[in-house]
Amino acid sequence: MRSLPLLLAGALLSASVSAQNLSSLSQDEASDGLKDTLEQSVQLAVKQLGKPGGFANDPLVRIELPGRLEQAARLMKQVGLGARADELEKRMNLAAEAAVPQARTLLAEAVRNMTLADAKGILSGGEDSATQYLKRSSGEQLRQRFLPIVAQATEQFDLTQQYNALASQAATFGMLDNKHGSIEEYVTEQTLNGLFKVIGQQEKGIRGNPAAAATGLAQRVLSAH
Repeated sequence: MRSLPLLLAGALLSASVSAQNLSSLSQDEASDGLKDTLEQSVQLAVKQLGKPGGFANDPLVRIELPGRLEQAARLMKQVGLGARADELEKRMNLAAEAAVPQARTLLAEAVRNMTLADAKGILSGGEDSATQYLKRSSGEQLRQRFLPIVAQATEQFDLTQQYNALASQAATFGMLDNKHGSIEEYVTEQTLNGLFKVIGQQEKGIRGNPAAAATGLAQRVLSAH
């Protein structure tokens, strides 16, 4: 077994080498390398979620019925009335899958707006710190700009009618009151939550394996950190 002094010396040497490697990069290079990493993470996430089954077949991001409506749907399924709930859930995930590709440009714009100060904070942060920056700095703006996209997909898949019909049926059986929120807002929120989860997953994977980064600069930045 290696002695504690040797282990400490190794850790200090590793930190020193890492600091030297980082110092060999300009601030602009470090920032651009992180932007490349985040942009790659975004592209991979959009590709993964924007395909058929991207949401529906992934337990991590699958959109289920909201709150009390989900509880009511479970009871309805027990008495053979679950077909409408299943159809609504299917269509919510279809709407999310149809909407996600439209977010590509919005997210790319947010990545380009990253500052040098942002980059420094990300480098000293956790393994998904770039994703957290993106969510923190652009989440609300993305939500506002994303809502009409989801609303269009909601109309395409006739979600509002399906949602209201299910809520009304549940209310008839005393399983739900007639007060329920906007299905467009709910699907938008769940779509963005799922998108950021997968962007974070992609970022962690690339940071853990710098060789997987799409650009040489990103590989240098991640290897140096």
